[in-house]
Amino acid sequence: MATIEIDLDLPEGIEVRGYERIEQGHAFEIEWAIPATCVCDRCGYSERTCVEYKDKIHVIRDLDLWDQPSFFVYQPPFHRCSRCNRRQWLLPPIKRKHVTYTYRFEHQVLRMLIGSTEEEVARRLGISAEMVHVIVKNQLKEEQRIDPDRVITDVGMDEISLKKRHKLYATILTDLTDPNRPQVLAVAAGRDRAAAEKCLDRLTREQREQVRVHRTDMSPAYASACAAKLPHSQQTIDRFHVAQKLGKMADRARKKDPCVQEDTLDESKEGFQVQHVGVS
Repeated sequence: MATIEIDLDLPEGIEVRGYERIEQGHAFEIEWAIPATCVCDRCGYSERTCVEYKDKIHVIRDLDLWDQPSFFVYQPPFHRCSRCNRRQWLLPPIKRKHVTYTYRFEHQVLRMLIGSTEEEVARRLGISAEMVHVIVKNQLKEEQRIDPDRVITDVGMDEISLKKRHKLYATILTDLTDPNRPQVLAVAAGRDRAAAEKCLDRLTREQREQVRVHRTDMSPAYASACAAKLPHSQQTIDRFHVAQKLGKMADRARKKDPCVQEDTLDESKEGFQVQHVGVS
């Protein structure tokens, strides 16, 4: 019998108890430590947690595995208040109320929105555009806490477009200290200097002084905000925007110069001669 080993990056406090392959996806049965005390969200009474289980299963979306969707599956525990008899679900520490996906799936959606739109991201992930919209809305409302002791040396600042052909934008600040594991730090409505400074103000003064590199597009609003808030950081222009700008300039030159169009190689679709393209 063949055995396949799966290397998982599990959220803190989560343990996997089982695995099942579901068509083109993956399902992981999880458990987590139940808090010792529970505060009733109706009457505010605090008491020792007494766990009960309902005979049903909850499924939440997590990060993709091998370019396929993966899900966390668990039996929902709940606590019944001894004062008002209210039944309260005990949520896993990896998701918010009334949603069917993890916090890190939300952050994945935000990162994918950079240079894309809600509809495009929804199509790529196989979810609805309404879900993408709700994720962005929750992120804009939430004041995400950043550990003041966290060491941040590289950050990225980008704009995300919420709707195609609509002037609805948000600014996203990302921790790029570990380039293999970028993490969303803050999100603010708009793409002006005020939005950029609102994101940067989520960091402590010590954290802002530790930043050595900030990666942005060519927006003067982001450049001025980072120059004011990150005194020891050097700006690096996102290579995507450099390539985009270079492509537009090359295309503009091609259209103006008839010789370039006539001498173009047949197999070239870009419209310039081979000798005109080089590496500095």
